[in-house]
Amino acid sequence: MNGATERGSIDLALLYGSNCFSNTVMRERLPKSVFAELLLAQQGKRELTLEIAEVVASAMRDWALERGATHYTHWFHPLSGISAEKHESFVAPIGDGRVIMEFSGKELVKGEPDASSFPSGGLRATFEARGYTAWDVTSPAFLKKAPSGTTLCVPTAFVSYFGHALDKKVPLLRSMEALQRSALRVLKALGFEDIKRVTATVGPEQEYFLVKRELYEKRPDLILAGRTVFGALPAKGQEMEDHYYGIVEEKVLAFMRELNEELWTLGVPAKTQHNEVAPNQFELAVVFQTANVAADHNQLVMETLSKVAARHGMAALLHEKPFANLNGSGKHLNWSMATDTGVNLLEPGSDPASDARFLLFVSAVIEAVDRYAPQLRASVATAGNDNRLGGHEAPPAIISVFLGDQLAEVLGAAAEGRACAACEGGRLEIGTATLPKLPRDLGDRNRTSPFAFTGNKFEFRMVGSSQSAATPCAVLNAAVAKVLGEFADRLEKAANRGDFALEISEIIAGSYKAHRRVVFNGNGYSEEWRREAEKRGLPSFRSAVDVIPEFASAAGVELFSSQGVFTKDEVESRCVIYLEKYAKQVNIEAGVMIDMARRSIFPAATACVEDLARAAAALAAVGAASQAQELRARKLAELSGAVAEEADKLEKALAGAQEIEEPLAQAKSYREQVVPRMNALREKVDLLEKSVDKARWPFPGYQELLFSL
Repeated sequence: MNGATERGSIDLALLYGSNCFSNTVMRERLPKSVFAELLLAQQGKRELTLEIAEVVASAMRDWALERGATHYTHWFHPLSGISAEKHESFVAPIGDGRVIMEFSGKELVKGEPDASSFPSGGLRATFEARGYTAWDVTSPAFLKKAPSGTTLCVPTAFVSYFGHALDKKVPLLRSMEALQRSALRVLKALGFEDIKRVTATVGPEQEYFLVKRELYEKRPDLILAGRTVFGALPAKGQEMEDHYYGIVEEKVLAFMRELNEELWTLGVPAKTQHNEVAPNQFELAVVFQTANVAADHNQLVMETLSKVAARHGMAALLHEKPFANLNGSGKHLNWSMATDTGVNLLEPGSDPASDARFLLFVSAVIEAVDRYAPQLRASVATAGNDNRLGGHEAPPAIISVFLGDQLAEVLGAAAEGRACAACEGGRLEIGTATLPKLPRDLGDRNRTSPFAFTGNKFEFRMVGSSQSAATPCAVLNAAVAKVLGEFADRLEKAANRGDFALEISEIIAGSYKAHRRVVFNGNGYSEEWRREAEKRGLPSFRSAVDVIPEFASAAGVELFSSQGVFTKDEVESRCVIYLEKYAKQVNIEAGVMIDMARRSIFPAATACVEDLARAAAALAAVGAASQAQELRARKLAELSGAVAEEADKLEKALAGAQEIEEPLAQAKSYREQVVPRMNALREKVDLLEKSVDKARWPFPGYQELLFSL
């Protein structure tokens, strides 16, 4: 591997980014004038010309060929939720049986994969196959290496023939532009004329489980659905709390080492790794990057996790709830805004101007989360997350914001026009007095908060582990952009009136007063909070099916269309896609449950009943007591019959849902009719697992899956 020394240690300076066509590499390989033009294109100040693209493509091709690449692909993220690739070789015949290695600027900038079979939610007919991929100049190209060969991957956006976004990247890029426009207007009004760019930054934390590959391959539910649809808890689960931050096993460390090295070669800044709460659960965190690069890199993290785990005889589980009654897995998005001058806009300041800026931007985020809570909740709504949210250290499904007591006191005092206790009794007057010196950590961390301020960023903890980071980021960017734009309108008018300082104070006070209902610093798991949230009028959606339509509600359409993130058609298409995906996921899970119950579990239980009956008969034949065996056989037979009966009921409910065509009605049928029958079948099977002889049980149990690697 590049960067490895003879002693097996790593020279990170050589290793990091060695398979990434980064700006550093381009600076070395491109003419200065071309590189300067490309930087302007990355900043949105110039349109990329075909002439510039030709020079970049030539340098990119040479770099890739030197590293053994034979093919290139436009790497994109369609609405199926996974990465997509269409490989093309560099080979170009020139006659006489000879070829040259070719990669043109046109091939770099635009591709044309067949788009007919990707989810579109009605944006196009299935017979309309044309779709386009367009190079995202802000996300570096990279090499995927495998024993079968090396491929140059060019991160791209994916759109239809008529320009509709068919992927997750296009809306994210649009939302980043919207956020920058609004933030720059606010900053300019505040007098920060030197700031020319504002970027949404994200640092995702990726949780996952590891299980033995040989055990994984014996579980049809893990293979087909990504989670265990059956499984009785062993005597020990996570109640001893001995796995969290515990010593990492040697074989896991070996996996993590290779994972890090591979990610580092791709320019993915993998930073933190540790044991999570549940047995065989782990976390990987990545350093902050611009939102679109972070989303791309998180896709690479998930792909690489699975690939490297297989090499180590393991399987990586990215489902939100692979094991019932244990911790689920999330993808916490640490989100902030950064300027081209190196300022974090969510970092408390040290002077009046910086204080005003900080409080305005924090107020905008709080207001955005309150006003657009349904859309934020919809952005994380999946069948998998339905099983996770609200239990075992996952945040509740009711969105609230954790600020910490000190920041909440500062904003509360501003809203109420009273002395600020945090300011040592002084009144907070924006522009004439500074904030108290706020520590980086304004309060203890709140693991139950869906949206927590953690010193200089917000942590959106509701995102599911298998999700793309792009959509939640796009929705958050759009919501904050909308509110900042409204703040900018008021600030610009106040500048003309001459009461600017007063307007800043009134914006902060008025916004917090109107939206402080979403701020909650307590225990989000408590029943008291659920009752309190209802009193406050906070929206509560118990399932993905309930909240997905909020994406295309009047408020949702107005938000996304006003910020240029989604058109009305694109919003509506995503509702259809998300509902269909929910139905398909539940359909797969229900189908595999029926198959496992009928073809494997019921026969195993029946065989066990027969064993017990024979043992009872043998005892009776010699005059020995056989009542215990007979009783156990009867109970096991009754439970087996209940399993067969519940499987029949599930099959009937499943058939009913499959006949429904309208997406929302079908998803509701799966949620209201199929899921309860799945739960009922699982309850019987999990009881049966505890009663059937272990040698007869056809699948590896939770003890094997969770306590061995």
